Order: sequence, then structure tokens, then C-alpha cells
Amino acid sequence: MAAEYTPTTGTSRRRTVLKAAGLATLAATTVVGAGDVASARPGRGDGARPDDAYDVIVVGAGFAGVAAARAVRAQGMRTLLLEARDRIGGRTWTGTFAGELVEMGGAWVHPVHTKVWHEIQSHGISLVADDTPPDRLILPSGSGYADFDLTVAGTRLGELLTSFFAGSESYFPRPHEPLHRADLLAGPDRLTLRDRLDQLRLGPRDEAWLNGHTATAGGSNTRGAYTALVRQLALSGDLETYNGLNAYRPVTGMGGLINAMLADRPVTVRLNSPVAAITDTGARVHVDTRGGKRYTARSVVVAVPANVWNSISFRSGLPREFAAASTAGIAVPHAKKIWMKVRGDVGRFLAQGAESGAPLIGVVPHTTLSDGSRLMIGFSVDPAFDHTSTARVQAALRTFVPQAVVERIVSQDWGGDPYARGGWSFMRPLQLTRQLRTLQQPQGRLVFAGSDIASGWSGFVDGAIESGEHAGTLALEAATRRAAPVRV
Repeated sequence: MAAEYTPTTGTSRRRTVLKAAGLATLAATTVVGAGDVASARPGRGDGARPDDAYDVIVVGAGFAGVAAARAVRAQGMRTLLLEARDRIGGRTWTGTFAGELVEMGGAWVHPVHTKVWHEIQSHGISLVADDTPPDRLILPSGSGYADFDLTVAGTRLGELLTSFFAGSESYFPRPHEPLHRADLLAGPDRLTLRDRLDQLRLGPRDEAWLNGHTATAGGSNTRGAYTALVRQLALSGDLETYNGLNAYRPVTGMGGLINAMLADRPVTVRLNSPVAAITDTGARVHVDTRGGKRYTARSVVVAVPANVWNSISFRSGLPREFAAASTAGIAVPHAKKIWMKVRGDVGRFLAQGAESGAPLIGVVPHTTLSDGSRLMIGFSVDPAFDHTSTARVQAALRTFVPQAVVERIVSQDWGGDPYARGGWSFMRPLQLTRQLRTLQQPQGRLVFAGSDIASGWSGFVDGAIESGEHAGTLALEAATRRAAPVRV
């Protein structure tokens, strides 16, 4: 990563661009390291006990975990939030690069993301619109890549997506209840994205134009489920909205938003506390960290990515669907995001690579800097791509624009992050119809949460908030439930 990159957390410095009036901070929330738990401020905190007993423990301080912790704390529950990293945010991570606020993970929101949109508005956070169109599209041609007129190419891509989704209109009549018509999904949920592409029998150029779009979403076309992309269209309502989801960013960055949410209901937060084991005794739940600390609660919300579940020992056992989902993975396993400071007469282009042959499968314009250079965002799902090498990134970018000069980069390999093991969520075939219902159900005094298993916007911050809030409700029910009598 570039030396000038600065990650930001709730305790880091803030830039003057954070101009949302009255933005809440973590001042009322106790954030501690790997030492003894500290109590939040008297009268404001959750009254941590000397024996480390809580009503609810939430494991994972991404948006799902923060939403769950806030929900249970609002009901007066003694709440502990455990986070493996030295920061909150999970698969969102706000920092600075080249003097600009940058997102290393999830970044964009849209009014159809009603949960996160409400959070942004209720906290008085301004939005930055990313609606300036590029001057051209760079897409596969018969001999590498070429520039295409925005209107002409955009129209053709729309036609291809319409064909790709044709016949799926009835699959999700209630988009936020994806299994409402599970009877209609038995066949479609078996299809990979590649299966659906093959059904279309496209010509070479159309195939290359469409398969890059679908491969970016699913990690690869042989990995991702057709129904996962159909869900996104159903939630969007129409193709125009689907194509315009990357519309706005909170001016505070996602880091500012999650800090504001956490400050709503102060809880004790322990960073640098990866969890090794969770044991549900029937009456209480023990949470053991890798550092040898044990915490006890009446219920626990597990709000870490599904790809990470297998790194935790659930000593009281779980249904087989959990191990299966974690082993196969829900999040895209080799997702990488790369910020590039670029010079050269490259213009404001949007590039989409084909399914194979381009280490960068997508490049998105971002900002023109005062020195005339440009910030651009690249995405890669290539496991062999060296995202840390400026020379390799420049070579990949020059596949699209040969004149580009990459001065500096900063990148994040979410697949290589031990606390993520993948990037954006995108289910594989049959995970929706065979696993989701079980993954969303309480398991004794354990409840699972996260964007991976959201009913609505899986793969988006909105889905994480939705799942976290629902998990908080279920955790409250478990925490207030009497222990089942022990049979002898």
C-alpha cells in the first residue's frame, strides 16, 4: 500500500470536508484495546460488570454488528461489541489518499437503499453525487479494447441485460422476502451466471460485453448464481435504477456514518479481540477470544462475514448449512479494490474488461485533482493479480488506455483479509434456496447477521443494517428467554 494512505477510524483525525452539522462521534462510547474491559461513562454506558457478564455480546463491528448492538442497547441491555481488527467498519474502510477521502470497501448508496438512506438523513450527513457521466466507454472489441460512444454502447448493454434477465420477472414478487415464491426458484437457483449466458447464444462481441459485467458481480461467471443478480434487479425495480446504484456517497465517508450510528447508543467496544470459540450452554453463551479472555452473555449476535464462520469454533454445534456456506463462501473470494493516481491524456472514461484476459475487470472514474492528475478506482477478481505493484497495475490499466501513467496506488485485497476472506456478497447456486432460511434463524442463544445473509440488499451496506437490526430483535428475545430445564 502507498505510504501516504491514511486509514481513518472513530478516533482518527477528521478532514475539513466532513461538514455534516452536528455529526455524532464516539465520545460517549468506550473503545478499548486488548486489555481489561473499560466501562462506558457513568449514566451513559452499559454498566460492564467485573465478571464480564453481559446481556448481549455482538461479534463483529461492521454495519451489521453496529446496527445489532445499537438495537439491543436501545432496550437497556448491557452490550459488548467485540471486533477482531483495530478499527470498526468491517468491509467498509474509509481513509485518505492523494489528499482525498477514499473508500477501500463499500462506498455507494442510492435512495432505494432505504435503511442506509434513512441513517444518512437522520444523522444530517450530506451526500456527494457521482452522477457525472464518463466521456466514453472502453469495452472489448475484436482486437483488444476500444472506445465506444456512450449512448450507442450504453443502449446495447441495456439490450443485453434485458435479454439476460428475460423470464425472471416473477421470481421475486416481494424483493425483500426472497423466498416468498421459493417454488419458482427451484430451477433458476441451480444456474450459474455462465449457465444463463450460454442460454443466450450471443455473438463474440456481445458475449464479451455482457460477461465482464456479470463476472464482476459474481467473482466469476462459473461461481456466481443467476438468482443473485436477479435479486438485485428486483430490489432496484427497473433496469435504469439497477444500472445507477453507484450514485451517491456520504460526505463523511462510510467511516463517518458508522461512527455516528455507534454513537447513537453507547456501548463498550473492544478492538483487537478476534474470537476463537463460542459455546451456548443453554442458559448462557461463553465467548472466548484468541487472547485468552472469556466473556459471558445471555445471547450473542455473530456479525462476521459468512466466509469467516469456519475460523470460529462453535462448540455447541450448528446445522450443517453454516459450515457448507462458509466453506463454499458467500462473499467473492478474490475481490480487490485499487485506487490509482493517474497522469496522461486519458479523459474521464469507464472501462469494463471481459471475463478473461484483463486483470482489472473494471475501472471507474473518480476525481480530477488540482495538479491535473486523476483518481480512478479499479476492481479485480483475479487471484493471481499483484495489486500491490504499481508497475503491474499500470500494465493492467494500459490494457484499456495505453497512454496512462500510474504514479501511485493504494489497494485492499479483501480475500486476503483474515477477518473478511472475501469482498462483496454474491451467493452461489442453491445457497439461496437451500441455506438462507436456516442461516437467518436463531440457533439457541446465537443469532447470525451480516450483508451476506440479508433478506434485501445482500452485498450492500443497506443489507448489513437490515440484517443487524433483525438480529438485534432476535437476540433480545433470546436474552430474555428462560433457560430450558436440564433433562436428567
